Amino acid sequence: MPTISVDKAGLFKALGQEYTTEEFDKLCFDFGIELDEDTSNTERPIVNGKQEPPQLKIEIPANRYDMLCFEGIALMLNIFQEKAPIPNFKLVLPKSGKQETITVHPDTLKVRPYVAGAILRNIKFTPERYDSFIALQDKLHQNLARQRTLVAIGTHDLDTIKGPFTYEALCPKDISFIPLNQTKEMNGEELMQFYENDKHLGKYLHIIRDKPVYPAIYDSQRIVCSMPPIINSNHSKITLKTTNIFIEMTATDRTKLEIVTNIMVSMFAQYCAEPFTIEPVQIISEHNNETRQTPNLAPRHWEAEVDYINSCLGLKESPQRMCELLTKMCYIAKPSARDENLIEVSVPPTRADVLHQCDIMEDVAIAYGFNSLPRSSPNKAATIGQPLMVNKLGDIVRMEAAMAGWSEVMPLILCSHDENFGWLNRKDDGETAIKLENPKTAEYQVARTSLLPGLLKTIRENKKHSVPIKVFEVSDIVLKDMSLERKSRNERRFAAAWYGKTSGFEVIHGLLDRVLLMMKTAFLAHEEGLESKNLDYEVKENPSKPDGYWIEEIDEPTFFAGHAAAIYLRLNGKQVRIGEFGILHPTVLDKFELRYPVSTLEINLEVFL
Repeated sequence: MPTISVDKAGLFKALGQEYTTEEFDKLCFDFGIELDEDTSNTERPIVNGKQEPPQLKIEIPANRYDMLCFEGIALMLNIFQEKAPIPNFKLVLPKSGKQETITVHPDTLKVRPYVAGAILRNIKFTPERYDSFIALQDKLHQNLARQRTLVAIGTHDLDTIKGPFTYEALCPKDISFIPLNQTKEMNGEELMQFYENDKHLGKYLHIIRDKPVYPAIYDSQRIVCSMPPIINSNHSKITLKTTNIFIEMTATDRTKLEIVTNIMVSMFAQYCAEPFTIEPVQIISEHNNETRQTPNLAPRHWEAEVDYINSCLGLKESPQRMCELLTKMCYIAKPSARDENLIEVSVPPTRADVLHQCDIMEDVAIAYGFNSLPRSSPNKAATIGQPLMVNKLGDIVRMEAAMAGWSEVMPLILCSHDENFGWLNRKDDGETAIKLENPKTAEYQVARTSLLPGLLKTIRENKKHSVPIKVFEVSDIVLKDMSLERKSRNERRFAAAWYGKTSGFEVIHGLLDRVLLMMKTAFLAHEEGLESKNLDYEVKENPSKPDGYWIEEIDEPTFFAGHAAAIYLRLNGKQVRIGEFGILHPTVLDKFELRYPVSTLEINLEVFL
């Protein structure tokens, strides 16, 4: 969970009360956050010749993005203590009546397709507010925005630029401006080289470096405002004297974009001349039907069941009392007129974490007080846990292999692309493996599609031990599956490898027979009706044939010619290839630096469920 450092004196002033460390710790606990440290009695660093003032380091839940800054913490605690009303965020058009616009060009689809904007008018900065404004951007970049890959925030002095604005994607050489806090003008390519070794910005360059075009925000005078997600222009730099702020955000995720936009404007709109007023920006994006007005600060409307909340918390509170409690958590709630068992809840735009009535129930518990909840016996909600069938089957196979004298290993699920394909003499068809977009090392590039690389690497690192080495693994591989919403799926497999001075083919074959015998799967001979020589994995139905498994010789580059077989299974009249076993090809052994022959077995266990 993120930890936020806030000025102790400033926070207590905002709360209108002085607290001892113990009192403030209790307040934090009651609200569901945690005081991690009070630096009052510790040695503090010297900053600009002065000792840093006492800080409160507060641990914030990972879902409360609205409390990642001083302003959010102070506002929520004041509302919780009923010292401040719930803010009423308002969208106000400029007095001129001319709304600022951002026109999106179609080429942005190639790099960062979404954009949002907002304007804070007549804002008054102090050094503390300015620092908090910058710090919130950094916190959102690191957490919700996933190191700027999902969302990037740009803030500008509106008085130095002029709308309407355009969001474009251009060739790197065509984007030229003076980056923030620099004096030399650079184009996109020069900027990438300049910041390559920068400790702060260098880690973001990969996001767009290999893209055919780079994104840029322009004003009506063709002045570059920013090149997201890397850096803003020095021309529109925000200072303590800035009074009108133009906020633009680009993103690859529409949902995250809306959340970040709402958090940024709602936290600092309180410093406007008219508190909690925001000037919206019209986004013109006709090519992808994303034309709209941002931000959207309308509350979301939910219904929660009174009986559900009471049963979860062991309470007997009335709907009216629950509404009063929810007011302390920044909700606007009222009993439903059509059903006495429902309460209607308006969720503020800052609470993107509310996704279900269980989240509302949790906030009722916080407002009521966790320590005040009635205690009851655990058997009131006792349940009996059961293992998933795939895990139970995996445990049975593990036990059988271990009793046969094999040792279980647990290698990583990530491996290099070569280990997963090239070293096994297999080709990547582009439709099987899940690849990491930005792997940190060449060793972890793809999610494995076979258990064999892990077994062979384990043997390689332990080949100093006496032979034979007999290892097995029961675990998941990861495969692409475009038919699913997540576009991928896990598949539980069993694999084993024999490493010794002889091939061990008969040993690995015996392990296969033992495992399938234990699963009550009979071996079928040719006289029992076997005809197929098809080597694919397609499921076929033939109710007239008996259930069981059989093997057929295959010629695949992973294995030594003439010493490998595919394993077929027929269950309930459906037949499918479930795996293969054989002696590995000498080139495979050479790639994994193994001196002796290796026989391997790999089967899919999920077909037995």
